[in-house]
Amino acid sequence: MTDKSAAGLAILEEVMGEPYIDRRNKTLNKFNAPLRSFIDENCFGDVWARDDLDRKTRSLILISTLTALNRPTQVAAHIRSAINNGATIEEIQGTLYQTIAYCGVVAAADSFRVAEEVLREMGLFDQWAQP
Repeated sequence: MTDKSAAGLAILEEVMGEPYIDRRNKTLNKFNAPLRSFIDENCFGDVWARDDLDRKTRSLILISTLTALNRPTQVAAHIRSAINNGATIEEIQGTLYQTIAYCGVVAAADSFRVAEEVLREMGLFDQWAQP
């Protein structure tokens, strides 16, 4: 393991949380190992290790990008990371609202639905959403 991979894995755990890492480790195999190494070293050991943006901002940008790419599974994972990185529900809502105009209503609606599911699972939604 390279220094960048080790640093990336540490950042990945901080960003995504220990339960995510536990699930990820259980599915590691010879087939997906090269992809995991790339993610550890490049995505988290390089991009997420930079100091030009804080992690909350990176998370919100990523939610927007994943909405544009119509990747609901990854949106779900990064809603969790956004909360872990200090984003508020209002900031997540605002990020998703902006995607309506730039990514399309259907993509935004999918991400809103996914975000609500994740926030409910995390026990954060119901109290926040009360009128």
